[in-house]
Amino acid sequence: MNAPVASPADAIAVIDPTSYAEWSTALDLFDRLRETTPVVRIESPEGEFDPFWLLTRYDDAMRVSKDNAHFLNAPRPTVFTNKQGEEFARQFTRLQGEESPNLVNSLVQVDAPKHPKLRRLTQEWFMPKNLRNIEAAIRELAVKTVDRFVEASKGGTEVVDFVPLVAAPYPLHVVMQILGVPEADEPRMLFLTQQMFGGQDEDLNKSGLAALTPDQILQIVTGAVTDFETYFEGLAADRRANPTDDVATILANAQIDGEPISARDRAGYYIIVAAAGHDTTSASTAGAMLALAQDPEQFARVKADRSLVPGIVEEAIRWTSPVQHFMRTATEDAQFGDVTIKAGDWLMINYVAANHDPAQFPDPRRFDATREANRHLAFGAGAHQCLGLHLARLEMRLLFEALLDRIEAAELAGEPKRAKSTFVGGLKTLPLRIRAV
Repeated sequence: MNAPVASPADAIAVIDPTSYAEWSTALDLFDRLRETTPVVRIESPEGEFDPFWLLTRYDDAMRVSKDNAHFLNAPRPTVFTNKQGEEFARQFTRLQGEESPNLVNSLVQVDAPKHPKLRRLTQEWFMPKNLRNIEAAIRELAVKTVDRFVEASKGGTEVVDFVPLVAAPYPLHVVMQILGVPEADEPRMLFLTQQMFGGQDEDLNKSGLAALTPDQILQIVTGAVTDFETYFEGLAADRRANPTDDVATILANAQIDGEPISARDRAGYYIIVAAAGHDTTSASTAGAMLALAQDPEQFARVKADRSLVPGIVEEAIRWTSPVQHFMRTATEDAQFGDVTIKAGDWLMINYVAANHDPAQFPDPRRFDATREANRHLAFGAGAHQCLGLHLARLEMRLLFEALLDRIEAAELAGEPKRAKSTFVGGLKTLPLRIRAV
């Protein structure tokens, strides 16, 4: 017996960016679907997108994430896209000489045998052994960021927005230094990232329009991708002429099987490091601060016992799940309980749902720095597990150590707002009042 088809209202809610801006409502939806139809077919009421299977259970999401032989990133879009968006991407990339359903060709989009070869180009750079070489520099940046944040509060008399003052600029600066982007260009990188990942949100795409059409959103995202590609091709040319010890130099001169990687692969690599390398960490950082501001007892406990900081970091990454989904395509028939997913079917691994599955995480909506066995899926799993996971953990740990050194208490000073986004999401505002040490 196959799983039932979701109601039209539920189908729209799953792919509507505004759904994820209302976090509790989104979690309610996934809880209900997980309880009643954990593997459910999502069909378009108006036919604007192809049907897919939604996975809401942790175990199912883990299975698909780790089985890269039977659930491919290609040949369908790796992020949910309507029919218009997929056709546009194919036309756009066809002009570049390599047709694809994805505008960007990064580690996220490709499968074996190409994927492991691309990943090995920079994998050692992002391992803990190498990151120890830059830990002192990141710690110094964390301290400076917190100092500016405390200064902006003017002794606690001013409301300070944690997102633009801390959560956005801090990881941005770290990853841009690693990539080799000049500090003067960081505002441009932030703007393009917000347009690419936040194209559905009027505040992040800078349009000011709350009801953009799919075509308008597509144009914003495509413009950001094109600008990214142009910028990074210029950076690559510079690094070939003037090599340094940064990641940009590695990619500018990278070869696979004795041949230089293509311009499209190189641009995709730059983009995934530059954009995903800070936007996701920004979301988790803001989420952690929100949780601490909402729970003064937990804030005091962590401040008194710094051994809990890694737990704060890990729980924040699970609790916020910044990468909200990825899509996969089945290579052969697969059984999920009573549901048969056919070869060629499209699936959505919903990490928000999986990371809030009570079968894996007791009381999943509670933020708990002491949560044990926190084997979340926010970084993915298997061959496609996030390349920058060690860097993200390091950045967040150093920042919260600095914050706890300088801040005695923090409380909400307004309503936090989340981004409208189906893909990468998190807080876009977090107004606080703080009391400095």
